[in-house]
Amino acid sequence: MTDSPAQNTRDIKLEASWKKALADEFISDYMVQLRSFLLRQKQAGKLIYPPGNEIFSALDFASVDCCKLVILGQDPYHGAGQAHGLCFSVKPGVAVPPSLMNIYKELKSDTGFLPPNHGCLNYWAEQGVLLLNAVLTVEAGNAASHQRQGWEKFTDKIVEVLNIKRKGLVFLLWGSYAQRKGFMIDREKHLVLESAHPSPLSASRGFFGNQHFSKANAYLEKQGVAPIDWQLPQIRTD
Repeated sequence: MTDSPAQNTRDIKLEASWKKALADEFISDYMVQLRSFLLRQKQAGKLIYPPGNEIFSALDFASVDCCKLVILGQDPYHGAGQAHGLCFSVKPGVAVPPSLMNIYKELKSDTGFLPPNHGCLNYWAEQGVLLLNAVLTVEAGNAASHQRQGWEKFTDKIVEVLNIKRKGLVFLLWGSYAQRKGFMIDREKHLVLESAHPSPLSASRGFFGNQHFSKANAYLEKQGVAPIDWQLPQIRTD
């Protein structure tokens, strides 16, 4: 996404299948307004995360046809160097955030997962896990600052595309914000697993012990689809 509110769809740098599926969204009135909002933010000197070339990273990793599983987050991290376009994920070398630490704890309990020395979830995304935030940008240091500007409608369309075009996907919906997007999902075509959010404020109220990771893999295997290798590799830091 460039700074121009009148951006042509051809200028969007996005994985081809998503670019085609979302073409009408990029020329819609709400997207024009969203681009205008982002441009005003930049003109006002606001720092926006993630960087422009990483806003659509989740889609670039998991094409429409290759997506196996969707994890829905809320907003990008608003701290320096954290957000890179995948929900719950941070770049190598950045401290693992509390919610992701709790995801690791549940993975360990559920699958025997060994927590790695980082919080980068690219390995999951490369296997067809769509790590999608409901809102794709945020102002630095100002959590939830870009909510209700149009991103929610855009990401609703992403979920709608997968719901219609695909069959046998897994949707992990953690917390009420993610679960609101679940109303459009056909639960006879897809597996939808819901629980509390992994945030320290709510993880003990149903996230811990949900066994979503093993349940998701059991479902994928039943569909004849290769399961997700949840074990993240260590990353060299020297």
